Amino acid sequence: MTIVQLKYAIAVSQYLNFTVAAEKCFVTQPTLSMQIQKLESELDIIIFDRTKKPIQLTEIGKKIIHQCKKIVSESEKIKDVVDQDRGIIGGDFKIGIVPTIMSTLLPIFLNELVDKFPLLKVSFFEFPTTELISKLKNKHLDLIIAATPLEDDELIEKPIYYEPFVAYLPIHNKHFGKKEIVPKDLYSNDLLLLKDGNCFRNSIENLCFDCHEYRGKFELKTGNFESLINLADRGLGITFLPFLHTLNLNDSQRKMLHKFKDPKPSREVSLVYHKSEVKIHIINEIKSLIHDLTKIKINFADVNIISPLKNREARRM
Repeated sequence: MTIVQLKYAIAVSQYLNFTVAAEKCFVTQPTLSMQIQKLESELDIIIFDRTKKPIQLTEIGKKIIHQCKKIVSESEKIKDVVDQDRGIIGGDFKIGIVPTIMSTLLPIFLNELVDKFPLLKVSFFEFPTTELISKLKNKHLDLIIAATPLEDDELIEKPIYYEPFVAYLPIHNKHFGKKEIVPKDLYSNDLLLLKDGNCFRNSIENLCFDCHEYRGKFELKTGNFESLINLADRGLGITFLPFLHTLNLNDSQRKMLHKFKDPKPSREVSLVYHKSEVKIHIINEIKSLIHDLTKIKINFADVNIISPLKNREARRM
């Protein structure tokens, strides 16, 4: 058997169609079919039930494909090991970022990353934390950038910065104009939150209110801060923002920002990767680059880390 045969089998298992799989693998359908038949003949088993439409994996086929994915994944690490030994920062590298971090962090370091490492082809993907973790464990991503701690023994977390929360209050709010506020000041049915399941929403719930008791004036299901800001601008509520997001506000909106007392409630943002990851040399370079660039914009020492996981206690730093 060959690695190419295993890749063809994986493609067919994904698309359940020999023609489509061949197109995705950039070969003719007869070539792909012949190679899979050779694989089945060598193993003396049938991987695909061709009598069904669409074709289906046989029971033994499911086990074979699972093993194929592991073998192909490990084989692709060989070049990474060589590159690491030679100190080469290049090749394909896939990074997943949670939505509440992507929009503010990517513009800070992307140009520098491209300029500094021209041989590195980076692809970025935006998904919620749970999906990113799943894709990371399934080897679809090399690295994710997310709020931590995630409390997962299979993953390694490398903090790159600590980002305080800031309150966004309309003028008519009773706490408007205070030099500093505390989280309990915002315990109110006027509080505007991101949709349920968002890691930033989880942090806010852990910080200042019991979500089972919370009854907002209306139901809002949004995944972006712009919607929350626009509603607050119209006097329809108050909200929290991560510090980096406040840097994009206009002058009138900046007047609505209110800092929290020390230790400031904050989120820990980390590079997260699997313990079996071999592209550590690339991850270390990215970590150093982001750390150097973000410390220019954000540098707070007395912070209280609020977990992105539901019902977790804060952690003082």
